Amino acid sequence: MSALTKAKGFKKSKTGTYLSIGTTAFGALSVIKQAKKARFEGDTLRLLDAVVSAAAIATGVALLLRELKRIGDDDVLLG
Repeated sequence: MSALTKAKGFKKSKTGTYLSIGTTAFGALSVIKQAKKARFEGDTLRLLDAVVSAAAIATGVALLLRELKRIGDDDVLLG
């Protein structure tokens, strides 16, 4: 099995999905800081960018949670 095949398998695993959720949540911290700074400075465009980024993060986490549920449904031990 090649390293690329292993990497693709990891990406579709529970561990890989949890890691992706954690990484995405970590990115949310940056967006929160950006939003706070934009509000403090009164920068509407930067605040809008933070809101759109937050929506993208929320959508990404929702997709990852759906993938995690799908992986769980495929697991015969989880029923």
